[in-house]
Amino acid sequence: MTAVHAVVGFSVLALTLAAALLGAWRWSRAETSDGFWKLLRASQAALLVQVTLGVVLLVLGHHPAKLHLLYGLVPVVVWFAAEQLRVGAAQAVLDSRDLESAEAVGKLPEAEQRSIVLTIVRREMGVMILAALVVLVLAVRAASVAGGL
Repeated sequence: MTAVHAVVGFSVLALTLAAALLGAWRWSRAETSDGFWKLLRASQAALLVQVTLGVVLLVLGHHPAKLHLLYGLVPVVVWFAAEQLRVGAAQAVLDSRDLESAEAVGKLPEAEQRSIVLTIVRREMGVMILAALVVLVLAVRAASVAGGL
């Protein structure tokens, strides 16, 4: 079971790194990216599997270093907080342009609509890229504390 936990841990590292790199590259080019969002969601899913396996190991009597537990659980909090910030990104963009709602955007010329949507998507991507980088650092620390790196 600990070997599975280690393999899933490395998949968290790889998926999070891939998401952060792809996201940063596409963000810098002001492009959207379905691949980024898929990698990001896969990274988050892998993290949830990793945490679940860790809880099972705890129940079975394994006792890792306390820092390993901290570095393993804080990424869940980081992702949760980032999702909350991402949700507010659209409203922040609308507020900055004095638009009351998404319906108000629909009344604008098409070029301006596209500009607003791209601004919202880039802001959302930026939040999630930064969160991915934080999660990556925490995952590396968790692995190093456990002796995996």
